[in-house]
Amino acid sequence: MVPLQFGFPGGIELLVFFGFFLVVPVVLGFVLAYWVYTDADGRGDENAALWALAVGVLLITTFFGGLLAFAVYIWQRE
Repeated sequence: MVPLQFGFPGGIELLVFFGFFLVVPVVLGFVLAYWVYTDADGRGDENAALWALAVGVLLITTFFGGLLAFAVYIWQRE
């Protein structure tokens, strides 16, 4: 039997990896989607829910796609 001299693969490093790359985009997606919805609804945009859905879903699935949708929303608002 050979001792594990370098630690068990997938220990705390794997937890940090999943925490950073899975939890952070989901939380950021919900926060930005909520902000986009309240901002668009306050401005009287009839597509407020669509903007929030686009930003939230794209941010959770493809991080840079969500940032792009958020940038387009910021650019197009009056």
